[in-house]
Amino acid sequence: MSMPTQRSGGDRGRSTQRSGDGHGLPTRRWFLRTVGAAGAAGGAATLSGCAGSVGSVAGAGDESDEAVSVLAAGSLQLPLSEGFRAAVDRPVRVETHGSVTVARLVTEGRRDPDIVALADPVLFEGVLDTDWHVRFATNALVVAYDRESEGGRRVRDADRWFDPVLADEATLGRTDPNLDPLGYRTLFALELAEGYYDRPNLRANLTDSRQVYPETSLLSRFETGDLDAALVYRSMAVDRGYEYVDLPTDVDLSDPARDDRYRTTSYDLPSGETVRGAPIEYGAVARTDEERVNGTFDHLVAGDYLADHGFAVPETFPEYSGDPPRGIRS
Repeated sequence: MSMPTQRSGGDRGRSTQRSGDGHGLPTRRWFLRTVGAAGAAGGAATLSGCAGSVGSVAGAGDESDEAVSVLAAGSLQLPLSEGFRAAVDRPVRVETHGSVTVARLVTEGRRDPDIVALADPVLFEGVLDTDWHVRFATNALVVAYDRESEGGRRVRDADRWFDPVLADEATLGRTDPNLDPLGYRTLFALELAEGYYDRPNLRANLTDSRQVYPETSLLSRFETGDLDAALVYRSMAVDRGYEYVDLPTDVDLSDPARDDRYRTTSYDLPSGETVRGAPIEYGAVARTDEERVNGTFDHLVAGDYLADHGFAVPETFPEYSGDPPRGIRS
């Protein structure tokens, strides 16, 4: 798969189709319905692999002390269990949650992973307070829509994707900003959209507290038809075959050149930390300098697998902040 291109939207986001709709393949909705309600719930949890779930295990013999443990952002679950899995030559245990939850699990001593990979490097400087980290990928926000629902088609066809939601003709889901960066980045995007579309109070009007979910629940509800649309990462839409509407780059948090604009937004975490809007970046840190970890960490932050899962990797990445151990830097 080719490297995803950055799109610049106008008032109307570009509607993008993905596999599972018009290519002779069964849709994800069809699959979930055919396996039944119990199977659907289990399937959705496996596909989303996010808050509170354990991701796929890469390699064999994971009970061995030689296995490398990775605690990661939920949006990295599929890339780590697929492309990353094929690249490493040793067993790897992968567990995924929302990034804020990941950071809390480590700081509270409830997890002691070899590698931590988060959807927002700022958490390494605040909640985790590490001496160094590396930025290794970027992403963008998009509006995924359900082509099988009337509300989803309204979102797709609208001049401005949010108009059907404001008119109560479509439902929009988002994740919890207290659990993961996707949640607070969604709030940043909606606030930026107020100025871009000249729509004061747009964020307040679109943020129904009854439609806030952990990532697992959001994707499960979207895939089973309970939601017409959802704000997600582009990588999540690509991985899961969702159709989506691109947001303008002034809004989607994808463009480093718009950093000053993005930083006009902020959110206060329950821990007291304030996070500010910024271009979406992913960061990682190795918590030991053991040789068995170094090679695995290198594959994680410099692997070609990321582009195949809807992430963008700038030529300057991976970029290090702080003073990493010699074994990692080399």
